[in-house]
Amino acid sequence: MQQVDKFANFAPVLQASICMKILISGTSQGIGKAIAELFLSKGHKVIGIDRQEASITADSYQHFQCDVRDYEHLPHIDGVEVLINNAGTQNQDDIDVNLKALIHFTEKYGIQENIKAILNIGSASAHTGAEFPEYCASKGGVMAYTKNVAMRVAKYGAVCNSLDPGGVITPLNEVVMNDAQLWQEIMQQTPLKKWATAQEMAQWAYFLTMVNTFCTGQCIVVDGGESINMHFVWPNQ
Repeated sequence: MQQVDKFANFAPVLQASICMKILISGTSQGIGKAIAELFLSKGHKVIGIDRQEASITADSYQHFQCDVRDYEHLPHIDGVEVLINNAGTQNQDDIDVNLKALIHFTEKYGIQENIKAILNIGSASAHTGAEFPEYCASKGGVMAYTKNVAMRVAKYGAVCNSLDPGGVITPLNEVVMNDAQLWQEIMQQTPLKKWATAQEMAQWAYFLTMVNTFCTGQCIVVDGGESINMHFVWPNQ
């Protein structure tokens, strides 16, 4: 009986039913905004950091307008329970924003005793290499760093994973979304013949940080099957 009671202490408690302190980078648009809005709808306190002005108005939302690379001026925030590294770019600053700033952000806010979950928004391109060189390299670094952090926050009972999307309907992707020819070509590579919405990615982010209590150190591809799509060529029999 004593042994049963001992192991009962390790029974997972779903965090989703508790109001928690959530810190999210890159909340002005796209996936980050959708994640913030979902957490707010669930009754959590959300803090957003973005170099653009706030696009969310809610009593439980606090916004800091700051570039994640501006290490000296990042706000002092205590007691973060869930950290979501969403801020990212796809230009000459890929390594600085997507990897270096993410590492600094995590070390500042995530590696501490109050943390329950850390989620990095990576990319399916980190698994396939099928994108711009610096972008793939930056997201590949996120994969390795995710595993490193998972080992270090385990002592707090916390999990750390990366959510690695394929195509997502966001303003950053409008350059191909609005080109009929390119869009048709993209759909040929995607078995489900669609891209995810930012709200769908937010659901994954919520599950991995608020429901999940055991999966950790994993880099989870959510790309509609694009990365497993193989054009097998064989003569008709």
